[in-house]
Amino acid sequence: MSTVVIHDPTLRDGQHAVRHQLGVAALRGYALAADAAGIPVVEVGHGNGLGASSLQVGRAAVSDDLMLSTVREALANSRMGVFMLPGWGTSGDLRKAVEHGADVIRIGVHCTETSLAERHLGYLAEQGADAHCVLMMSHMASPAELAEHAVRAVGYGARAVGIMDSAGHFLPRDVTERIGAIGEAVGEGVPVIFHGHNNLGMAVANSVAAAEAGAGIIDGCARGFGAGAGNTQLEVLVPVLERTGFRTGIDLYGLLDAAEFAERELMPAPPVTGSLSIVSGLAGVFSGFKHQVLDLSGRAGVDPRDVFFELGRRQAIAGQEDLIVDVVAELSAKGAAA
Repeated sequence: MSTVVIHDPTLRDGQHAVRHQLGVAALRGYALAADAAGIPVVEVGHGNGLGASSLQVGRAAVSDDLMLSTVREALANSRMGVFMLPGWGTSGDLRKAVEHGADVIRIGVHCTETSLAERHLGYLAEQGADAHCVLMMSHMASPAELAEHAVRAVGYGARAVGIMDSAGHFLPRDVTERIGAIGEAVGEGVPVIFHGHNNLGMAVANSVAAAEAGAGIIDGCARGFGAGAGNTQLEVLVPVLERTGFRTGIDLYGLLDAAEFAERELMPAPPVTGSLSIVSGLAGVFSGFKHQVLDLSGRAGVDPRDVFFELGRRQAIAGQEDLIVDVVAELSAKGAAA
C-alpha cells in the first residue's frame, strides 16, 4: 500500500471564496480540528499567499503575522504550510514565515515561468526549509514542458514539485500524462504534487489519477472550500484514496468533524459547480477571477460568460486581473455599438 501525503490549503485557498475575510477564531478552530484529524500539512494565509493583501486582490481581515502565529499555536502535530507568489510576496515575507515556524513553504509560478522562483527557492534552500514549487495554470503547457520546468525547480532547490489545475480544466488522462512525465523527469526522490479544482466535477477523479500516476502529495480542502467551484473535497478524497489502495494516515471521524466545522464556521455555503464555474473550467481561466468578473461585468451590463471565454482566448493567467477590466470595457463598447 503506497502512502500519499495530504496537504490541506483550506485556510489559504479557501480565503478566495470569502474575499480573504477569515478571522482569528475561524483560523484557530479549523487548525485545531485538522490537527486532531491527523492531517499532515495545514496551509494558511491570504488566498494569493504571503504579502498579497492589497486593494487589487483584496485586503485580508487578518495580517500575515497574526494568521501564521494563530495557526502555529494551534498545530501540535500537523506541519504548517504557507504559499507565496513572487511579485506579491518577497524574500522578507519568506523570512518572516520561517521565523513563525512554517514547516512547508510553497512557491507558486505560472507553469512556464519557473525562473521567477529561482531566487526564492535558493533562499529557502539556504535556510534549510522544506521548499516546494507548484506550476500553476498547468493546462497551458504540455507534459514535456511541465517536466522541463519541474527539473529546473528542483535544480533551484525545491524538495517537491508539481502542478495546479488552476482552472479546473483537466480530465484524468490529462493528469496522468503530466504527473507521469514530471515523475519520470525528477526521479523517485522528489515527491510530485497535484492540486485540483472542481470546475468540471473531476477534482477527486483527477486526484486519484494523480496518485495512481505517482504523485506523493495531493491537496484537498474541507468541503472543497475555494474559489469558484472550489478545490478537491478533502473529506471525499481521503476515503476514496484509502479505498483505492493509498494510505493517508488521517482519522476519518476527525476529518469529518473538521469538515463540519469548516462548513459551519468558515463559509456561507459549500462551493457548487455553478454555470460560471463550468464556463471558467472550459475556457481554462483561473478560478480566482470569479468575483472580479462578476463585479465588473455586472456594473457594465456584460454577460460574464462572454468575459470568461474572451479571457480564455487571450490566455489570461493568474496575476493578470487588470486584463478583466480591459475585456469588460471592450465587450461593453461592442455591445453599445451594436
